[in-house]
Amino acid sequence: MPSVTVRFYEELNDFLPAERKKRQFSLEVPPGSTTKAAIENLGVPHTEVDLVLVNGESVDFSRKLIEGDMLSVYPVFESWDIGPISRVRSVPLRDIRFSADVHLGKLARLLRMMGFDTAYENSLDDELIASSARAERRIVLTRDRGLLKRRAVTHGYLVRSLAPREQLDEVLTRFDLAAMVRLFGRCMSCNVALARVSRISVLDLLPPAVAETCTEFSRCPGCGKVFWRGTHWESMKHMAADVLGRRNRA
Repeated sequence: MPSVTVRFYEELNDFLPAERKKRQFSLEVPPGSTTKAAIENLGVPHTEVDLVLVNGESVDFSRKLIEGDMLSVYPVFESWDIGPISRVRSVPLRDIRFSADVHLGKLARLLRMMGFDTAYENSLDDELIASSARAERRIVLTRDRGLLKRRAVTHGYLVRSLAPREQLDEVLTRFDLAAMVRLFGRCMSCNVALARVSRISVLDLLPPAVAETCTEFSRCPGCGKVFWRGTHWESMKHMAADVLGRRNRA
């Protein structure tokens, strides 16, 4: 079988065993193997890749590897432009929208709290997540490498952490989103953008103490829930400030 030399860069090394991290290594590939096949056979989902070089030349995923090729693989450059170099994905998603898989419900709620459009349903299988994310141009968030390897998934990220707050920090850092945070802009339950409403219009829906002390209200056009700046709002605000503060200190 043809032998090629491979090198992965930056966070793509997270997917590799220790002996292959941050170094060149030799790899035997079946005749006719494409760059995509070689990359994913090594455990790296194609959605994590934005630039592939073979012998220093930018190529796409369909490029077939031959004896002696040098394959260099770089991560997604979602937060900055790499100019005229040919990406393996035609268009980066500048309008950031997410689709979280069934295991990331708490992360989905936190992203919505931060104001990010995040689709989530705990009943969807991988095929539906992949197809709907492609149709709606969403970035798939998952801890399942297999989901990211599906052909229908064009943009995705493998979440490393198990803790929701750490997952939120991870996503904000990965996609450079701190400046785009808009706290409490979406319903955490159904993902619809909240609308400001008057106190009078929701008065009959408010607890007496809230009606007497709060002056600013929002309502979800989807589920009808009313939101105000109470103790829960304050605790979530402090949590968000802590996440953003830790990210800025990193």
